[in-house]
Amino acid sequence: MKFENVKHFFRDVRAEMKSVSWPNKADLKEGTIVVLVMSTIVAVFLSLVDFGFSKIIELVF
Repeated sequence: MKFENVKHFFRDVRAEMKSVSWPNKADLKEGTIVVLVMSTIVAVFLSLVDFGFSKIIELVF
């Protein structure tokens, strides 16, 4: 009975994977660039915030 459940699960997975809309090369490239740019912006922002807080802590203590 459990083996039938596993077979049914993988049959459903295969059916779902056929209906997935995979990105083309251009979409994938664009998405990668967006992620890299946003990661860089967030890293710079967090570095500046960290630097600012460390300077404030140095002034207080």
